[in-house]
Amino acid sequence: MALNTDKNSYTVIFSVMMVVVVGALLAFAASALKGNIKDNKRTEKQQNILFAMGVTDENDPNEFVPAAKADTLFKQYVGENQYIVTGSTAQKTIKAFDIDVKKENDKLKNDPSYERKMPLFVGEKDGKKYYIVPMRGNGLWDAIWGYISLGSDFKYISGAFFDHKGETPGLGANITEAYFEQDFIGESILDENGNYVGVEVKKGNADPKNTRKDDNAVDALAGATITGNGVTAMVKKGIKMYMPYFETLK
Repeated sequence: MALNTDKNSYTVIFSVMMVVVVGALLAFAASALKGNIKDNKRTEKQQNILFAMGVTDENDPNEFVPAAKADTLFKQYVGENQYIVTGSTAQKTIKAFDIDVKKENDKLKNDPSYERKMPLFVGEKDGKKYYIVPMRGNGLWDAIWGYISLGSDFKYISGAFFDHKGETPGLGANITEAYFEQDFIGESILDENGNYVGVEVKKGNADPKNTRKDDNAVDALAGATITGNGVTAMVKKGIKMYMPYFETLK
């Protein structure tokens, strides 16, 4: 007897079977690729941290180190110089690498008494130390994040890396562009009296070549005011949380 494919029951059964089969295939693929996904995320994080301290592709200073070299270079420039900062104290531990900044922020939101664990990476290049701070904030449409590195004077920014989840292409998404990230290099995070103020992404800053490094500001991106405000808030808050510990190192 021929199968009647016009029946509603056939459509329902077929749909259910397809969902089961596709679901099973996706679950298998996710399980099989879990290790690769974890390794890729680790490599990307290493590349980002290295980029923030100025370790880039040897042929292009605006590009990340190659993925194949990321682990070796991370061990060379950072290695076990990783810390978990709480307030004005820090514990040296390679577990700092595995701390999820978003999860730590969420824990604090859910429990104001929670003591947030803040990862800190200390790199060394050409005889200079770099203190790399991870940070996370909100853009126009979704999350933004990045890394800022400071020199051992804890006054000037040595490097920056930014990324986003869903900012507008050609506008807010330009926070990932080298010209924007490079504007932060050399900017002072302290005012003329030595007080912490951070760095503002400022509309109408009138300093397109970013020659003023003590104005605590960089030029805003055209048409991306809200994303720029998000970067300002993220940088100011992100570095400020580490300042009590940095004060003990001066």
